[in-house]
Amino acid sequence: MMNSMIQIMKQLSSKLSPSVYTSTQQRSQAERLSHLRQIQRELKQEDVLDKPFHELPFVVFDLETSGFNPDHGDCILSIGAIKMKGETILDKEIFYSTVRCSKPPSEEILSLTGLTAEELENSPPLVEVLTDFYRFIGRTTLVAHHASHEKKFMSHATWQTLRTTFQHRIVDTSFLTKVVVPKQNMITLDECCAHYGIPTENRHHAAEDAKMTAKLWQANLRLAKEAGFESLRDVYTFLAKGNTAQM
Repeated sequence: MMNSMIQIMKQLSSKLSPSVYTSTQQRSQAERLSHLRQIQRELKQEDVLDKPFHELPFVVFDLETSGFNPDHGDCILSIGAIKMKGETILDKEIFYSTVRCSKPPSEEILSLTGLTAEELENSPPLVEVLTDFYRFIGRTTLVAHHASHEKKFMSHATWQTLRTTFQHRIVDTSFLTKVVVPKQNMITLDECCAHYGIPTENRHHAAEDAKMTAKLWQANLRLAKEAGFESLRDVYTFLAKGNTAQM
């Protein structure tokens, strides 16, 4: 009798487990989406353009990717970020994670980033990393160097994993560089860091690049304030008038 009961319980367990697991997955996905939509609602309610620079929180971030085109299978390999309040870098408020990629990156990319195939294979999936990253940034304004690259991958990843659009404001570092040093033709992060005397170590590591970008943004913010710019709107208005050509 006891053996029969054990057998019945095993059969029930084997039948129930998949559905319970699926239910947990669905609930987890629903929770992720609910949290992100709450952030998006808050983003729509907040106007950061007129907030003084010294009060404005930023998250400076960097993505390492396997290529340049997410629509053709290139994926995010790692995300690094650091928080700022105005021009103050919050050294202890750091985010970093590698990401399991469905398509192994080339040896050239692994060599460039210092990542290993084994490290990526043992990393959490994109949906988990992206969810954690959204928790980290909340509704904060984002900053990146060559932000179009980051925006393209964030838009693609957010839609693929959470089926919603990417709505955060991303400010490119060149936004202020054009204003404070308009005659300097600086493009790469290395060139910008060299101009400001910012040490460049462990390049193409997402967390380290984010820290360097934060120092670049910090330097630009200080110069912008010295020039009389108090907010993002001040700079947008200035650029819209094409004033940099006369500086």
